Amino acid sequence: MEKETLEQLRYPIGKFETPETISSADLEKWISDLETLPQRLSDIVTPLSDDQLDTPYRPEGWTVRQLVHHISDSHHNSYIRFKWALTEDTPTIKAYDEKAWAELFDCRTAPILMSLYHLSAIHAKLVYLLKGLSEEQLERSFIHPDGNQETTLKENIARYAWHGNHHYAHIQNLVKRKGW
Repeated sequence: MEKETLEQLRYPIGKFETPETISSADLEKWISDLETLPQRLSDIVTPLSDDQLDTPYRPEGWTVRQLVHHISDSHHNSYIRFKWALTEDTPTIKAYDEKAWAELFDCRTAPILMSLYHLSAIHAKLVYLLKGLSEEQLERSFIHPDGNQETTLKENIARYAWHGNHHYAHIQNLVKRKGW
């Protein structure tokens, strides 16, 4: 497979880039993306068979099942990071090995319904929280230990809207390529 094609399979909507400026319209769009992700994801994966769920979205990539569980795990961690940043002064968050998590038994074999329900619940809580934040709260931040990068909550909203859309596009493109 060509490198360019593999890169397109890996990053179907492009790599995340931290916006230089963030408008209230940007925030509304990203929060809307987060609000609709659980239903969009459920709609695209629920009709798939177990064989289809166990198909990698690209060579050497995760299966659709692993992607669904990963999104749930990742967005759960993100919700906690928002809470830490809102209740502590620029905390250094706990990173986790997402690749190792995706290889755990539950992510490789568990029914996706568990993570779809979890994602729906965590996003309901997350979106409710985000819609109530003041401008001052949106400027609060945390430090990611990988590179000691400081991230504002505004930037984290952008990152997780991108993250959900990124993995949704992986699944959507696989469904199209396979004609499912």
